[in-house]
Amino acid sequence: MADATGHKGREGRMWPAHVVLCIGAVVTVFPLLWEVLTSFKTFGESVRVPPTIWPQHWDWSNYSKVFEAIPFGQQFVNTVVMTLLRTAAQLLLCSMAAYAFARIRFPGRGAIFLGFLAVLMVPSQLFLLPQYQIMQDLGWLDSMQALVVPGMFSAFGTFLLRQFFMGLPEELEEAARLDGANPFTVFWRIALPLARPGLLALGILTFLWSWNDLMWPLIVNTDPAKMPLSAGLASLQGAHLTEYPVLMAGSLLATLPVIIVFVAMQRQFIQGIAFSGMKG
Repeated sequence: MADATGHKGREGRMWPAHVVLCIGAVVTVFPLLWEVLTSFKTFGESVRVPPTIWPQHWDWSNYSKVFEAIPFGQQFVNTVVMTLLRTAAQLLLCSMAAYAFARIRFPGRGAIFLGFLAVLMVPSQLFLLPQYQIMQDLGWLDSMQALVVPGMFSAFGTFLLRQFFMGLPEELEEAARLDGANPFTVFWRIALPLARPGLLALGILTFLWSWNDLMWPLIVNTDPAKMPLSAGLASLQGAHLTEYPVLMAGSLLATLPVIIVFVAMQRQFIQGIAFSGMKG
C-alpha cells in the first residue's frame, strides 16, 4: 500500500512537467507541420489573411514546380557529394588532431590548442572574405572544391574528439606500445575504434551543418547547376513575389534525408555527446 501510494504521489507531482513537455513538443513540431500543409496549398491560400491552416484545395503540382524552377536533381547530387566529402574529411582530420592533443606530448601543445579554442570564439562570418579571396586566387569559384575544402576542417570537431580521447583508458594504448606499435598504429587500431560514439556524434553534426549550409555556397557559386539545395531553394524567394507553396515543397523534399538520418542515428548521437563530456 505504501509503495502504491508513493507511486501515485510521484505521478501527481510529475504532471506539470508532462504538460510543459507536451507544449514544448507541439511548439517544436508545429513549424514542420505548417511547412507540410503549406506545400499543398494554392498561392492564394498561402498568403490569405487570416491564414488558413488546413488546405482547402490540395495542390500536388507544387512538387513538380520545384523541379521546373530549379535543377533539383543536380543540386541534390551536389549537396550529397559536398556533405559526404566534408563529413569524411572532418572525421579523419579532426580525429588525428584530437588524438595528438589528447595523447601525444610535443612542444607548444597547450598554446596551439588554445589557438583552436580561440577560433571557436570568432564568428564564422569574419572568415568569409579571406576565404573567398583564397578561392578566387585558386580559380575555384563555381566549383565543388570551393564548397568542400573550407568545410573539411573544424576546431569544434577537434575539441569534441579530444574530450572523448581523454576519456579512454590509457592502459590499452600502453599495452599496444609495449607490443611494438608506433603512435599511428595505436591511434588507428586502438583509439579510433574505441572513439566510435564520438565519431558518430561529430559525423551527424557535420552532416546536418553541411546539408543546411547556405551563406558560403551562395557566395562562391552563382551557377545554379553548381549550387547545393540550400542555395538553390534560396533562389526561389523573389524580390517582390515568392511562391510559398513551391518553396515549402522544395524545403520539405530537401529536409527529408536529414530527418531520416537523424531519426535512424539519434541514439548514437546522444550517446556520443554524453560520453565526450564525461572527462575533461
